[in-house]
Amino acid sequence: MNPFSASVSRTARRFPFLATAALSLACATLPLQQSAAQLQQKSASSSDPWWKHAVVYEIYPRSYQDSTGDGIGDLNGITSHLGYLQNLGVNAIWIAPMYPSPQVDFGYDISNYESVDPQYGTLADMDHLIAEGQKHHVRVILDMVLNHTSDKHQWFIEASSSRTNRKHDWYVWNDGIPADSSGVTPYQKRFEHEGRVPPNNWVSGFGGSSWEWVPAVHQFYYHEFYKQQPDLNWRNPAVEKAMFASMQFWLDRGVAGFRLDAIPSLFEDPQLRNNPETGGINAQGDPNVGNTYTDNLPEVHDVIRRMRAMVAKYPGDRVLIGETYLPNAAELDKWYGGTAQNELQLPMDMLIAFHGNHSALNAADFRQHIQEVETQIHGAQPLIVFDNHDNVRAIDRYGDGAHDDQINKLLATMLFSTRATSLMYYGQEIGMHTTTPTHREDVKDPIGITGWPKDKGRDGERTPMQWTPGPQAGFSTNPHTWLPIPPSYKTINVAVESKDPNSQLNWFKQLIALRRDIPALHSGSMTMLDTTNPDVLSYVRSTDSGPAVVVVMNFTAAPKTITLNLAGSGVTGTTVKTLAASDPTLTSISTLTDITLPPYASWIASVQ
Repeated sequence: MNPFSASVSRTARRFPFLATAALSLACATLPLQQSAAQLQQKSASSSDPWWKHAVVYEIYPRSYQDSTGDGIGDLNGITSHLGYLQNLGVNAIWIAPMYPSPQVDFGYDISNYESVDPQYGTLADMDHLIAEGQKHHVRVILDMVLNHTSDKHQWFIEASSSRTNRKHDWYVWNDGIPADSSGVTPYQKRFEHEGRVPPNNWVSGFGGSSWEWVPAVHQFYYHEFYKQQPDLNWRNPAVEKAMFASMQFWLDRGVAGFRLDAIPSLFEDPQLRNNPETGGINAQGDPNVGNTYTDNLPEVHDVIRRMRAMVAKYPGDRVLIGETYLPNAAELDKWYGGTAQNELQLPMDMLIAFHGNHSALNAADFRQHIQEVETQIHGAQPLIVFDNHDNVRAIDRYGDGAHDDQINKLLATMLFSTRATSLMYYGQEIGMHTTTPTHREDVKDPIGITGWPKDKGRDGERTPMQWTPGPQAGFSTNPHTWLPIPPSYKTINVAVESKDPNSQLNWFKQLIALRRDIPALHSGSMTMLDTTNPDVLSYVRSTDSGPAVVVVMNFTAAPKTITLNLAGSGVTGTTVKTLAASDPTLTSISTLTDITLPPYASWIASVQ
């Protein structure tokens, strides 16, 4: 959740479904099991922290597996698929918020940071998931929402009861300004209460003013997102102390770290200056404004440095991942801590997949962004992501309707063959599509209800995981799932694709295994090749401990013939051996001269 993501999205009780659990294990293959064991040996002997070469897999808990038959996914459902995740090659799962919540924003409005929402299970279920994850070499990362709480959190209930309450200053309050003040806009007057209006033009990322009036205290409180999500006042040290304590609660239970939601939004301008107006109105009818004074303020970095120091006291290389929609690589570098690298280990690089026109599949554009993150973050570890719960799935953003499968494989090739840690989203590995509601009455996401039809919400990328071609796609025994099962489940599912060597699932497995087992792809350096080619992206990964590997992708719907010159890359060798090819015509290539790539083809080869 983030103002940027809002803009780019349309912004037996334990396991009664043993057949589905058995399917997860059946999807495993012996070679992959052996590779997983080899990976553990590598990790034990390597000085690199585990997260540096990890595959992290986001799970939206409502949508992964229902173990109780209520139509909603839960923690025990996730546990039942750990075998599947291990054999896919996943090293850690990031679970979207599963804390107690009124579910206004489906968990991102938290009412208790130190428990589990009953619809997802219990604390004992979470402990069981963490323990079983350790057995499967799959770590658990939790989503931590630090910017705001639910308005039903006890803190806010107390804070909004009286100006003299000891928790009142835990949130951001303002008396507002007289409605007849000079410069007050008609938009501000729409939110007038008791002759007062919001103090500035700040607009919520989910529609309406960012200021909500509370009659009991005769003040407005600030909310970056829904009005049911009041922002915490991070200028109050008591807030930091309380939130760090909640993080420690989970670290003590064995979580591997946190994905930090909307983390650049912790601080707002103390002078409450107006954000710059950018013209026009949004889908909710509000004026479009920038976020100069509500996002990415410098004070946030002090908090992150203290957080990193707190987390570093725990063993096991606990990790901090940030939801960081940022304008450029220079800003991204600040979230690592610059040369000190004492802030986030893995701020998300949204520049590669969510830059500018994020539906344009342009080789030169991707090359530029990859080179920027390679050269402008002081050698820190990049983290690439193409999909998440807030945005249209990449297969649909970049797909053309005719070559979607090839394009999804191309994106996966980039995700797993660059030098970055990889972050993927459930269903990405089987080519799940965004299934947007066609009627407003079917929409569950509030922003889709208020923004219809310009903004149809985020339900489309949150539909249940497609496990089998059977009832409810194997997700639930209940025909009334929380979101409808997409019609595509009959052919796009784990069971069917496990049997097809050319499927999306097996392409993902192959790429992840190569990345894990081949030194050059695991930890080698990266050099761009053929850098003026507007249609084909190619690079070489190299290391002292094994052969170099070339990676080539055709970004167009037409065949492209290329010749690769390794001069200047430090790599010698003139013959190649194919390691992976998305098109069978590429498997017999033995030279880097006159290679003809079919439309949207991906090819990976070792240099002999």
